[in-house]
Amino acid sequence: MSTYTQILYQIIFSTKDREPTLVKEDREKLFRYIWGILKNNKSHLYRINGMEDHIHILTSLHPTIALSSLVKDIKVASSKFIKENQVFPNFGYWQNGYGAFTYSYHAKDDLIAYIKNQEEHHKTVSFMDEYKTLLKEFGVEFDEKYLI
Repeated sequence: MSTYTQILYQIIFSTKDREPTLVKEDREKLFRYIWGILKNNKSHLYRINGMEDHIHILTSLHPTIALSSLVKDIKVASSKFIKENQVFPNFGYWQNGYGAFTYSYHAKDDLIAYIKNQEEHHKTVSFMDEYKTLLKEFGVEFDEKYLI
């Protein structure tokens, strides 16, 4: 018997101290690089987008890939890419940790639209408020001091 899965993950992580270093003009380079990391890990990218201080990735993982390993690969490789190519001159590194939330396949189109419209969304909602809302919505217990 073969292994079949269909789990959508929304992965979110921020720059260290949420510094606004991911300038809009160069984000596409970063997103394309991350897409390559996902492909190399046999994972499918549905949508990636972000703001100056964080990114959202909607993906499905190959069954042989561990979520924590994938996020580590993305953060380590993209940090190296950013620094070697001087894509974001003020970028230090990624914040420790990440958020990952699973969704039904039926929610895919809404999630794609949500991630695609990050700029519009963040005109009225801060990243921290967005992140806290997701944590609460998914029943994740957290201590605010660790969200800094």
